[in-house]
Amino acid sequence: MTTMTRTTTAGVRAPLALIGGGVLALTAVELLNPRHDPLSEALSRYVHGTAGLLLPAGLLAVAAASAVLAARIEAGAGRIAVAAWTVGILIAGIFPADPPGRHHRPSLSELVHGNAAFLAFAALPAAALLLRRGLTATRPRMRTALDALTLVSLLGTAALAVLLADVMDGGPSLGLFGAPTLLGLVERIVLAADFGWVAAALLATAAGKRGRRA
Repeated sequence: MTTMTRTTTAGVRAPLALIGGGVLALTAVELLNPRHDPLSEALSRYVHGTAGLLLPAGLLAVAAASAVLAARIEAGAGRIAVAAWTVGILIAGIFPADPPGRHHRPSLSELVHGNAAFLAFAALPAAALLLRRGLTATRPRMRTALDALTLVSLLGTAALAVLLADVMDGGPSLGLFGAPTLLGLVERIVLAADFGWVAAALLATAAGKRGRRA
């Protein structure tokens, strides 16, 4: 069972603004680096491009918002999963990925970044599943949005794991529409779903002044 802590709508405005700022930063770095292929190239590689510092800044902003969410949830497995997502995003923001084309010669920073990102991607859908009942009980109107974001995150993360394994095993070979791999596209879909879920979960915790037990 999950008990949501006492919250107010005003209390989530700052973390929601952080998520919005993070999304804007990642969108900006995407637009400023048109030479990269968003279908096949992981967004984390853009840190070496134009305005690359926007990428870690965006990730750190989302990590800060996620830390607020973790603090607003009663202790339990769901809170641990949100904390794991937060730590993963934080470390991935601090340690940059390698430039494009170095899949088979990773640096130490790349290894730390990749493992932290994997932790975050795995932890978020787990948190969404664990907290589903508590969040939707607090704000039933958000059930559809939370369920949809959870499903996209879960399926997208599974697809991302397959694509990453393909790349690391000598690929990429699972491409469509002329792209060598759809790793970049799937990663962006997962990030959008994960960021959206954190925002939705923050809104759900702001449903009322009294916690509700699910």
